[in-house]
Amino acid sequence: ERGGPGGGPGGGRGPKSTFRVLENSAPHLLDVDGESGLLYTKQRIDREALCRRSAKCQLSLEVFANDQEICMIKVEIQDLNDNAPAFPSDQVDMDISENAAPGTRFPLTSAHDPDAGDNGLRTYLLTRDDYGLFSLDVKSRGDGTKFPELVIQKPLDREEQSHHTLVLTALDGGDPPRSGTVQINVRLIDSNDNSPVFEAASYVVELPENAPLGTAVIDLNATDADEGTNGEVLYSFSGYAPDRVRDLFSIDPQSGLIRVKGNLDYEESGLIEIDVQARDLGPNPIPAHCKVTVRLIDRNDNAPTIGFVSVRQGALSEAAPPGTVIALVRVTDRDSGKNGQLQCRVLGGGGGPGAVPFTLEENYDNFYTVVTDRPLDREAQDEYNVTIVARDGGNPPLNSTKSFSVRILDENDNPPRFSKNLYVLQVPENNIPGEYLGSVLAQDPDLGQNGTVSYSILPGHVGDVSIYTYVSVNPTNGAIYALRSFNYEQTKHFEFRVLAKDSGSPHRESNATVRVTVLDVNDNAPLIVLPALINDTAELQVPRNAGVGYPVGTVRALDSDFGESGRLTYEIVEGNEEHLFEMDPTSGEIRTLHPYWEELSPVAELVVKVSDHGKPSLSAVAKLIVRALAGPLPEAGEPQVNGEQHRRPHWDLSLPLIVTLSTVSIILLTAMITIAVKCKRENKEIRTYNCRIADGSGGGKGKKKKISKNDIMLVPSEGEDSRGPLNVMNVVSSPSLATSPMYFDYQTRLPLSSPRSEVMYLKPASNNLTVPQGHVGCHTSFTGQGTNASEAPPSRMSIIQVGDF
Repeated sequence: ERGGPGGGPGGGRGPKSTFRVLENSAPHLLDVDGESGLLYTKQRIDREALCRRSAKCQLSLEVFANDQEICMIKVEIQDLNDNAPAFPSDQVDMDISENAAPGTRFPLTSAHDPDAGDNGLRTYLLTRDDYGLFSLDVKSRGDGTKFPELVIQKPLDREEQSHHTLVLTALDGGDPPRSGTVQINVRLIDSNDNSPVFEAASYVVELPENAPLGTAVIDLNATDADEGTNGEVLYSFSGYAPDRVRDLFSIDPQSGLIRVKGNLDYEESGLIEIDVQARDLGPNPIPAHCKVTVRLIDRNDNAPTIGFVSVRQGALSEAAPPGTVIALVRVTDRDSGKNGQLQCRVLGGGGGPGAVPFTLEENYDNFYTVVTDRPLDREAQDEYNVTIVARDGGNPPLNSTKSFSVRILDENDNPPRFSKNLYVLQVPENNIPGEYLGSVLAQDPDLGQNGTVSYSILPGHVGDVSIYTYVSVNPTNGAIYALRSFNYEQTKHFEFRVLAKDSGSPHRESNATVRVTVLDVNDNAPLIVLPALINDTAELQVPRNAGVGYPVGTVRALDSDFGESGRLTYEIVEGNEEHLFEMDPTSGEIRTLHPYWEELSPVAELVVKVSDHGKPSLSAVAKLIVRALAGPLPEAGEPQVNGEQHRRPHWDLSLPLIVTLSTVSIILLTAMITIAVKCKRENKEIRTYNCRIADGSGGGKGKKKKISKNDIMLVPSEGEDSRGPLNVMNVVSSPSLATSPMYFDYQTRLPLSSPRSEVMYLKPASNNLTVPQGHVGCHTSFTGQGTNASEAPPSRMSIIQVGDF
């Protein structure tokens, strides 16, 4: 309900009506509007699809109105005559015998009308051209459905008219009514009023007693004057024919041809009588009979008979010795004289190629034993079909064979055999730990557990490290996986042995050698270390009037790779279009090539590229600004850089790098002081401790010099763990220190310009840089748990990333 007129929002109008459907028997058909309460249909409703043949079709809804009361709604779906009666097919074929009596009924196909009530099927009509031969009778079943029956009214005569066409119409009770039709084709069937007739009442045939199976004895022929199935004749033995006749002979039911089905034996019976009958396929047939007499001619028709008195049960072990008894056989022949003299052997015996390992030994009174005549090998053949052949002395002789199977039991007599004695596997360096390297394969021809092969790696070492830290093998399939990332610069190849062992008892085993070759990968790009670059740029100042061939400067780069991947080539790629300078591709030295280069280009910007010879080639570029400077020529070997002449090479650092190295120095100094204090507390009587920095004299008594951020510079690292030249730098003390430089190896996957802050610690590393001459050799030592002095020289320490601030 809604409020009265004039009601505004929030006043004068009653609460808004709500209708919510709680239960709905057909939510896809009906629904109630939640605001107006209007009941509406959602799609077309088909009563026949919804309620099938139910007389009453009803839907129900349960609506909760205004959150106060529940309304039950019943909706009845009324039927419309929208369906006509329909038959399953357009026409029906019926066969009726011409001797069917009047009054005989034949049910006809029923029509189906899905409508209910008066709109459903009402009655049937028959349109006929049979001259009153047929009529229609409509009957009702217990459920109210109606079905038609065709009734014969007069005697039928196939010879007068053999076909009749009727039209059956089904009507419903609608207004107007709907209808459906089907055509009924009635075919009259001829009655069976003739019997088959043989050409003769009896026949005599002679056969040798050794006639092969399938031999034709006689071809009988009987005729019937009727048509169709009434004239189609079937042949068979008479019902009172003995079983022996049925075992020895067969007759074709269609042609009447008699053949030999069993073995004919003159000694058992020399004369056989066969009674044959012929009948047609019509109703109530009257069969005809004849007799066939078969006379047998005596022959050597008894083949030897082979019987197994006993046969070994179960499988025979392949370890069975020669002479093991397999079976006891008895061979007999019903013939006498030469026809009964027997010769027996094992088929395929004799020891030749493909021969079975069995032989036949004669005992007494036609008894034979089957024995093994040589050792068995299941892997060569796991089952034998032993065939016994017996032959008599008749003319021609008769043979008999009989077989039995001998299964060979497996023994663990074969070790696993590798497909190769040496497996060569290759893996590029910097591989991912766990990477598949290859597989070994050992095959064992034994069965079951005897042939189940498991793989393992024999103990071994690569240098002083156990092989089990390098590779692993899948015990099931022999797949070999890397347990670490290999470095060609450290390990070029190594070998180990793989053991293959079966699961037999006792087990057998064999081994093979696996050689893993580490392939070099060009994984380090060149790193330009001279001159010092700021944002990949350096400025070189050269005095005017320097002349041709004056050394402008030298570009130095380092590459950690070996071979061609580490051989570098220097070239000027941009800024030298006027050929004012030349660069040595091997040494990287840049010299003037034009006497008046400063007049042509007082400031030259050269782009220098350093490339290695790896595949693919890696390179680094830098921009060199060559500026003409007025003044005297510098001394030999001391070119001016940035307008200042230095006695020693000086490498400038960018501000971010200086801040980073200063932070590292402070953290390192703090850590060393903490460790020193702790060591001093634990052992007050020992003045020297492991965590110290020796002075230039090596005695530790001199005055320690602090390392400032200006005393440290970066050079490339050639350590074995480097993954890229742009991400690996060596921290080296500046030549301005009074002592020799302290070396650090800065290793991290992040570039120096990475925004991430890093906590870095020191670890010993090898010294790959040359200490500047003229300095006292002062080294920094760092001793702690887990540090192997033999693996890390004390003259160098590397900074590794441990975590983030």
